[in-house]
Amino acid sequence: MKNENMILDVHEVPKWNRWIILSIQHLFAMFGSTVLVPYLTHMNPGVALVSSGLSTLAYQIITRGKIPAYLGSSFAFITPILLAKTLGGQEMAMVGCFLAGLVYGIVALIIKSFGLNWLMKIMPPVVVGPVIMVIGLGLAANAVSMAMNDPATKAYSLAHFSVALVTLGVTIICMIYLRGIFSLIPILIGIIAGFSYAYFIGLVDFSAVQNASWIAVPDFFIPFVNYTPHFTWTIALMMMPIAIVPIAEHIGHQMVLSKIVNRNFLVEPGLHRSLLGDGIGIIIGSIIGGPPVTTYGENIGVLAITRIYSVFVISGAAVFAIMFGFIGKLTALISSIPQNVMGGVSILLFGIIASAGVRMLIDNKVDFGNKRNLVIASVILVTGIGGAAFKIGAFELRGMALAAIIGVLLNLVLPGREKDEAGQNMFGPKDGNDETAA
Repeated sequence: MKNENMILDVHEVPKWNRWIILSIQHLFAMFGSTVLVPYLTHMNPGVALVSSGLSTLAYQIITRGKIPAYLGSSFAFITPILLAKTLGGQEMAMVGCFLAGLVYGIVALIIKSFGLNWLMKIMPPVVVGPVIMVIGLGLAANAVSMAMNDPATKAYSLAHFSVALVTLGVTIICMIYLRGIFSLIPILIGIIAGFSYAYFIGLVDFSAVQNASWIAVPDFFIPFVNYTPHFTWTIALMMMPIAIVPIAEHIGHQMVLSKIVNRNFLVEPGLHRSLLGDGIGIIIGSIIGGPPVTTYGENIGVLAITRIYSVFVISGAAVFAIMFGFIGKLTALISSIPQNVMGGVSILLFGIIASAGVRMLIDNKVDFGNKRNLVIASVILVTGIGGAAFKIGAFELRGMALAAIIGVLLNLVLPGREKDEAGQNMFGPKDGNDETAA
């Protein structure tokens, strides 16, 4: 079902000059978070970039090039990776990541065997809409913190906040007023404007760029080359249950994408292929020493803003990520972009994701005069955005994943489910004249 308001469809190829610019825009959108995870887990950022690119290309192959999704470093595994490294170094962490990737394959096999009808019944629009809102709003605090604070002191700084506001303002102006090719790259223009302003007021440090070499092979950490992997039940029980969190996030992202592009990606090419692609990406990362990956909300936001859904643009970003992993000065240059610039962009990107959830509720005419719907949506929003957590030993379920599970349970136990779901279509109007979440 084609979205008539799109600029480029999933399988359309842009002209080469636009292709490069659009792919670089996606690269910028994911770069900050993708290199932040290895920084926090004491891993190599160059390896993370290569892992991200390879994982995205593998994902596109497994999903038959039908889903415009980019895979970047997952924040869900930061704590378990650090814990695993204290117990057995990076070797144990990589074995654990490999096992987490296998969980994706198991879940994909279950969905392939039993279909999706059961999933659609337990996750109607009254559940999915608020969960999508949580995906965006749950990241709001991170976006605002990145925008307002001095990265060095973690305290509020007007100068740093002004960088975020300039970035956000230029991006919005470009979205609303520009035409032609410039209307397709508002995020990239906003980042360049914010970076230039930050340099003008003295917040950019180019010393890392000057000291970096042009060609720098990342420090890959490969099994049977750098170490001999060993399985332990400790690492299995530590890492494998954590996969539940990004799997739930993955399903939410597929629903957001389905809404934005106006295609049911859960059916075609299928959630089982999408989950398998994500799991293979995690396994690829574990083999070369990179962090686990997940589909990225930042890139989904770019899709919603630009209305360019081409998988060729996404794949181009993946190729650039691999190249940048080996080009030391380029990696250092992008790393020199102040986090406040990315914070300004993230305010818009994460808000657009949340708006997609609101749009789903409106399109499906979810009645909030119905106490059942009001209870389900309210509990999902507060538990998800508030960061509620359920902990048993080393296992922890929090935020969006916990909110989604609570929403599913409420939907199953509260009376009136069959009547409330009648006639609702999770993926919007049946006439196909849908617009993006933007």
